[in-house]
Amino acid sequence: MRLLLVEDDVMVTSGIKLGLTDAGYAVDWVGSGERAEEVLRSEVFDAAIIDIGLPNMDGLELTRRLRRADNASHAMPVLILTARDALQDRVQGLDLGADDYMIKPFELPELLARLRALLRRSQAATTAVLSFGPIELDTANRRAVANRNGQAHPIELGPREWTVMEYLLINAPKPASKDKLLQALTGWDKEITPNAVEVYISRLRGKLEPHGVALRSIRGFGYRLELQETPGA
Repeated sequence: MRLLLVEDDVMVTSGIKLGLTDAGYAVDWVGSGERAEEVLRSEVFDAAIIDIGLPNMDGLELTRRLRRADNASHAMPVLILTARDALQDRVQGLDLGADDYMIKPFELPELLARLRALLRRSQAATTAVLSFGPIELDTANRRAVANRNGQAHPIELGPREWTVMEYLLINAPKPASKDKLLQALTGWDKEITPNAVEVYISRLRGKLEPHGVALRSIRGFGYRLELQETPGA
């Protein structure tokens, strides 16, 4: 999942970005509402984390602009951060279109949990556990298993393998586009080629096929999860 962090405090940004990156997200950062608005005209993110106390254009105004019908990012989930704990400020942020808010200081595990909830809702997933056939991905506990013969077999996934797997499960049984997978894996400070997606797909195939799940290539588009009649076939 690719996130945009809009925060003008460099120290706060460093801590949040490190925590999100460790959790497997691709995170890009801008320090102003104006820059965020510019970036969102040309790039796609799965969610935005926006601080209210930005210079010039504050986070509330940025959120209001993002929610306009003519904005390409108008449906993107928005979580606002604020040092203001007054009820009026929280109500105003939600009324302007924010999906959730957190008051500083906050604990990283709660931020991650709130993000997972927003992303599930935006992807029409109502449970923390994504599944396809015997495969289950517990997004809350970061645990992947294959349920076979009454037993849960752990599947070890690296951070980027997890990101690819999550997108595949969210889209299943429909295919997930290669472009979307590349966006989910890439941040501004990283360079990942389209061939890198194929590397992670190949690794996942080796981990899924023994459990009866195939990863099929859809020519010119992307990849789709399919059940095999015989595991490993």
